[in-house]
Amino acid sequence: LKVQNKLRVQIFEKAALCRHFEINAFNYSKNKTIKIPIYLSAGQEFISATLATLIKIKKIRPMIFAQHRCHSTYLSFGGNIQNLINELLGNYKLSISKGKAGSASIYSKKIKMYGHDGHMGTQVPIGVGACFTSKYPTIVFMGDASAEEDYVLGALGWASTKKLPILFVVEDNNLSILTKKKVRRNWNMHDVAKSFKMRGYDLKDSPKEIFKFQRYFFKEPMLLNINTNRLFWHAGAGKDSDKIFDRYLNEKKYLGETGEKIDQKYKKEIDKLWLKQLEKL
Repeated sequence: LKVQNKLRVQIFEKAALCRHFEINAFNYSKNKTIKIPIYLSAGQEFISATLATLIKIKKIRPMIFAQHRCHSTYLSFGGNIQNLINELLGNYKLSISKGKAGSASIYSKKIKMYGHDGHMGTQVPIGVGACFTSKYPTIVFMGDASAEEDYVLGALGWASTKKLPILFVVEDNNLSILTKKKVRRNWNMHDVAKSFKMRGYDLKDSPKEIFKFQRYFFKEPMLLNINTNRLFWHAGAGKDSDKIFDRYLNEKKYLGETGEKIDQKYKKEIDKLWLKQLEKL
């Protein structure tokens, strides 16, 4: 199946919002305007942008459980951008959680996104428990390192056994801080999912790839191991490498003039929003 250009444009618009938010966050962290630890999702934003667009078409508002590197998840699913800016800037009177969330534990009742408790991978069993209790469509995001925690594996088995309406998404950038997967393990998460008798797939973070599996969303447990790239450090403002493949630039090139216009539009709008909130400090 092909993703129609109209849908691809909608996905790119969400990704552009996320990308220019993160570029601002990167720059303000680098010049010390942002003083708290931040975890940037630039490079990985097409995962949440694509999923949020497809799920909205289905008119489903799932519960969302994420961990660090979750800015794009929050923004793609409709989180208030000004609240997040203020949270990062330390303007807590106008922020999401009055300073309790920071960068890594973002939450929003409005979009049914629940904040992370700080322990790696615990959003997975918590999300499974919430889904089991409510039987409500649920999406759980994790990194490739979080997937290695023992309680994550137990939660996957339970979700499969109870046939829960849950989607597990592994944002696999092949790094646990700086340690590559091949150093840490000799197995793959999509194979683990299959061993628990649920659908498990390994794919690229391309809208075309993700689109292939949308027909299974929330009908049964499923895990998507999506291979992606982070542009910046595990935490803070720095670059891992200048040679990393960038899905955003690839999609912008594919969309041609339309992509360039969307990119410039969101750059202008998001830059203004950051400056507007900075004036309130």
